[in-house]
Amino acid sequence: MNKQEVIQELERTFGKVPGWIDDLPEEEVGELWTLMKKVQLSPNTAIPPKYKELIGLAVAATIHCRYCTFFHTEAAKANGATEDEIKDALMMGALTNLFSTYLNGSQYDLEQFKRETRDMLEKAREKEPVSARR
Repeated sequence: MNKQEVIQELERTFGKVPGWIDDLPEEEVGELWTLMKKVQLSPNTAIPPKYKELIGLAVAATIHCRYCTFFHTEAAKANGATEDEIKDALMMGALTNLFSTYLNGSQYDLEQFKRETRDMLEKAREKEPVSARR
């Protein structure tokens, strides 16, 4: 798709075209929009839309992208996410960032971490699935 075709499709889909589209390189707009449609906007991927947006929100908040955080929050709500689900997604991003910072900074042995993690999860599965615990 060329830029004009993308603009027309955005108008049909959303009723308007965001101003930042004009700033994108002409030769990249079609590929970016196609990728967006096939992954993020498609209801026919392995992950349902609400959960894709919650994952996007956790990542966006962790990398401190204000634009992406706003977009994914609103898109998650539009796809049926509750305030509690949004808070959980943000907490998952925060926890991942916290432990990543600590483990990377302390240079904890990766192979030891993998062994310990597999062992812990195996023991937990013997009792009951980890996801069943609450």
